[in-house]
Amino acid sequence: MSYPRSRLPIHRITILLAAMLLALASMIAPAVQAATPSVIVLDIDGAITPVVANYVERGLRDAERVGASAVVLRMNTPGGLSSAMNDITTDIFASPVPVIVYVAPSGARAGSAGVYITYAAHVAAMAPSTNIGSATPVFLDDSGQPKDTGDAMTQKVINDAVAQIRGFAEARGRNADWAEQAVREAANITAQQALELNVIDLIAPDLPTLLDQVDGRTVETAAGPVTLQTRGAEIRTEGMGLGEQFFQLISDPSIAYILLSLGMLGIFLELANPGSILPGVLGGIFVLLALFSLGSLDVNWAGVLLMGFGFLLFVADVYVASHGVLTVGGIAAFALGSIMLMNSTTVPAMQISKLVVAVVTILVAGFFMFIVGAVAKARLRRATTGREGLIGAVGTVRQAIAPEGYVFVEGELWRAKSPAGPLEPGTTVRVIAIDGLTLTVMPAESEQALAAGQGA
Repeated sequence: MSYPRSRLPIHRITILLAAMLLALASMIAPAVQAATPSVIVLDIDGAITPVVANYVERGLRDAERVGASAVVLRMNTPGGLSSAMNDITTDIFASPVPVIVYVAPSGARAGSAGVYITYAAHVAAMAPSTNIGSATPVFLDDSGQPKDTGDAMTQKVINDAVAQIRGFAEARGRNADWAEQAVREAANITAQQALELNVIDLIAPDLPTLLDQVDGRTVETAAGPVTLQTRGAEIRTEGMGLGEQFFQLISDPSIAYILLSLGMLGIFLELANPGSILPGVLGGIFVLLALFSLGSLDVNWAGVLLMGFGFLLFVADVYVASHGVLTVGGIAAFALGSIMLMNSTTVPAMQISKLVVAVVTILVAGFFMFIVGAVAKARLRRATTGREGLIGAVGTVRQAIAPEGYVFVEGELWRAKSPAGPLEPGTTVRVIAIDGLTLTVMPAESEQALAAGQGA
């Protein structure tokens, strides 16, 4: 007895093959992805601030998370805050992902804090026609002028900076002697000189060339030796987020100074005109943003307090008849505070523009001189409404004043008396005083009445 041979239906075979292909593809995809290295590029263009330090820290974390082959810090900076620089160099030394500092494009520089960041990098590179150097810390006295470098405390800080950068140089195998010159003597060299002096590792005209040149190098990271695999790598540029861009913008000392001035002006308008609301709200926001920015910068806080005191004097002059003395004092305080802020540091990237200080000071002075002039005119102007508006007004006697009678003034009939004696109906009189509902009048042509009219 024979049995029919079993057959697997065609559609089941198709489903089985498709499942096998999907499984195979899922195993191959990670291998293909892993075979394609990626490099994350972070752009540092401008002053080194806490915002930049946070941006670099975030970029290094992202690179570690996605398994990037390297991080490139494409840098063009005149320098910045030592605290932000220390945060960046600490993150570089703690990074398991190799960090390449690339001073670019042509014409860029790595000044001051940029020198330390370059020395901390696992690989240091520069584009042609760039320069590096001038890493000397600058200290200011109370007047805002550079202090004598022979000062004992200054020497301690410089020696500390030298020890720090020499430590970077020894860790990365770079020229420690020139690094000390950059700190002590503000030495500055070109890209070619930096390569010859072993300050950097290579010169590359563009990023793809740089990645080709460093491919295969072995560097020592926090996770141990890592061999760079950057040839043909996928380049992913991670820019600052909108929030980071905004806070980096207001970290500009000139922007912070303008925000502080506008904020104080808004608060002044609110105090001078209670209930306006909008000037007060905007003024408060601007002042808080300015204080946030100035709080992350090396500033002379006496200058900020002087500017604030100047605005207090402006407010006081609105309510106190000082004949402009308070406004002049306010302008002087505002100008001196502005100069102190401008001289808080000699690092060009962290200085308030002299032009900005001059323009804002002139505008503020002009605005408050105008305000004080308007207030003074209002105080001197004769009242035109209410009973006070009758002082100096001219009227006619309707009922003989002996010693009291009635006068017709400003379309109304008023009880009146006169120190000049009896006055006949029809006499033209001028109001010189008012007591309750009784006017004191004098003949219009008398000297006392004329003086009262001019005084009103």
